[in-house]
Amino acid sequence: MTRLFQSNDQTLRRMCYLTIKEMANISEDVIIVTSSLTKDMTGKEDVYRGPAIRALCRITDGTMLQAIERYMKQAIVDKVPSVSSSALVSSLIMEALDSAPHTQMALAPSLLCDPLPSSHGVTKWCDQTPNCPFLLLLSVLQLFCSSPKPVLRYAAVRTLNKVAMKHPSAVTACNLDLENLITDSNRSIATLAITTLLKTGSESSVDRLMKQISSFVSEISDEFKVVVVQAISALCQKYPRKHSVMMTFLSNMLRDDGGFDYKRAIVDCIIGIIEENPESKETGLAHLCEFIEDCEHTVLATKILHLLGKEGPRTPTPSKYIRFIFNRVVLENEAVRAAAVSALAKFGAQNENLLPSILVLLQRCVMDSDDEVRDRATFYLNVLQQRQLTLNAAYIFNGLSVSIPGMEKALHQYTLEPSEKPFDLRSVPLATAPTFEQKAAQSYPATFHALKALPPLPYLSLPDPELPSFPHLEQLAAIPEFKNLGPLFKSSEAVQLTEAETEYFVRCIKHVFSNHVVFQFDCTNTLNDQLLEKVTVQMEPSEAYEVLRCIPAPNLSYNQPGMCYTLVRLPLDDPTAVACTFSCTMKFTVRDCNPNTGVPDDDGYDDEYVLEDLELVLSDHVQRILKPNFAAAWEEVGDDYEKEETFALSTIKSLEEAVNNIVKFLGMQPCERSDKVPENKNSHTLYLAGLFRGGLDVLVRARLALGDGVTMQVTVRSIVETPVDVILASVG
Repeated sequence: MTRLFQSNDQTLRRMCYLTIKEMANISEDVIIVTSSLTKDMTGKEDVYRGPAIRALCRITDGTMLQAIERYMKQAIVDKVPSVSSSALVSSLIMEALDSAPHTQMALAPSLLCDPLPSSHGVTKWCDQTPNCPFLLLLSVLQLFCSSPKPVLRYAAVRTLNKVAMKHPSAVTACNLDLENLITDSNRSIATLAITTLLKTGSESSVDRLMKQISSFVSEISDEFKVVVVQAISALCQKYPRKHSVMMTFLSNMLRDDGGFDYKRAIVDCIIGIIEENPESKETGLAHLCEFIEDCEHTVLATKILHLLGKEGPRTPTPSKYIRFIFNRVVLENEAVRAAAVSALAKFGAQNENLLPSILVLLQRCVMDSDDEVRDRATFYLNVLQQRQLTLNAAYIFNGLSVSIPGMEKALHQYTLEPSEKPFDLRSVPLATAPTFEQKAAQSYPATFHALKALPPLPYLSLPDPELPSFPHLEQLAAIPEFKNLGPLFKSSEAVQLTEAETEYFVRCIKHVFSNHVVFQFDCTNTLNDQLLEKVTVQMEPSEAYEVLRCIPAPNLSYNQPGMCYTLVRLPLDDPTAVACTFSCTMKFTVRDCNPNTGVPDDDGYDDEYVLEDLELVLSDHVQRILKPNFAAAWEEVGDDYEKEETFALSTIKSLEEAVNNIVKFLGMQPCERSDKVPENKNSHTLYLAGLFRGGLDVLVRARLALGDGVTMQVTVRSIVETPVDVILASVG
């Protein structure tokens, strides 16, 4: 190393200094290079003096300080800035290392605020961190799994069960310890061990684990049975080819005694398997039919009857389910009888050969003692007797897609304000229909309190999540300028136009009407020494959109949100122009104020703040709506306004990616679970349904073929021509 100091290459010499500093911790005798560094430090070449000082201070110990102290003092007052700064910083570091703790505490914040050392420290720490963030945790839990104390074993396996929900691959290292706990005398520990293995095990281990569960599942409580069912549900999604094994196990559990929560968990799991695996449909429906023959829970019976009405008519032999359904009309209470009538009507609407028998059964129901059952039977009987597919699709298959609370409120308001005009159903907000994907995406906690948090199932209906609220309706209705815009069609999610840390935090919600869009800007002033008044957002459109008026927020105090609005008219001469980019500028009057008292000055001045551009896209003009029977809806709309085009998606490399991008771009609802692409397929058909602005039905069938990219054939149907042209123009 000392020979390199004789070189005149500046780069090589600097590399020497860096190497010396890095080798300081591993070298036993650094005195050899001390003389060379001292010579460079006192030499005439300024380019070497600074690095030599830093390297020398890095390798110096307590015995050598007196030898270099004089040189350091001279370097501190040197006229060359690089030399003096190197000496000063190095001396401060050495003093801090040898000083009292309080001095170190004073110097630590300054070092922490220096971005360069901070980034180096973070990089170094990341390099030293284990690849698996749970490595240390898992090593401790493995020790607990072999503990003689049941409490520690239970705590360990319960923690592993929770970790396995989101990070199953991380828990794989503990599989051997978990398998040893399967035979634990404590059934709670054994149950959690098996459910954890179900989340982390391989597909080949499923059969063995299911046999082990069967050996003791009857001995555990309902709470832990629910945990087992939840683990099986997750396993069905992971290994769909094992559905037959799990279906058999679940059907056996369904025959055992148990409470409502336990039975509901099993029914939900079986329904999930049916939805995910079409080949398991008949087996699953057979098990559920057997269950409702002796089901004492009204909610579960109505839920299964709805499923039978949805899936049964499309099976190869739909007639075998009629007996189970009509038995409910004869033997059950009013709620179940009403659900059974609806299920029977769906069989008659989709199967021409079963229609005469269904009409006979519905005629018997017309004389039922309950008015709900009688009304349903009479209604469905009259619709089916018309033998029209469009009527069946509108009133039996798909039904209304509006918000029930919203319709109730709108009808009440209509009765309070008598009018000669008929009630307009388009004034009622839409309710997004529940999809199985949304329910399957919910993660169930692995504790026995899990099902207590689940929402109750609605009366006489399919399982439905909490209906969406429409908080913007009343806000917009209170503004006189917006009263003549007509019914609100759709409100978008909030879009941030500034970062949260900036002076003013602004986000926008787009409210779409038939011919107008109201942009609601939620503004927050984060400066405590300013009061903003007359706050508006000026928008400059890139297309033929017309900005009609801006409604200001009167004032924005510190940290108090306020709202301003901008009304924009959609271009009437070009209905396909649904996409537009707006440049946005927030304008306001500033009055400085005292940060402590909040009292503003008398005078103010005008100012403005440039926001991010805001985009209006196709999905803002389309509302998602689920069509349970897409084929019937497709025929109901008809081909009067059908158009078809083919597009090449050259940048997309998989069918899954194509489906996700299409659904996101169009903003429509996938039907018939067509957003799930089967494995190892080179072609797929995607079915989408929605309502275009103004309440116009629009249906899309996209046939996808995988090659070098993805080729897409899009067929669009609607009741008028405009939505068809809009969809195709936007895709193109």
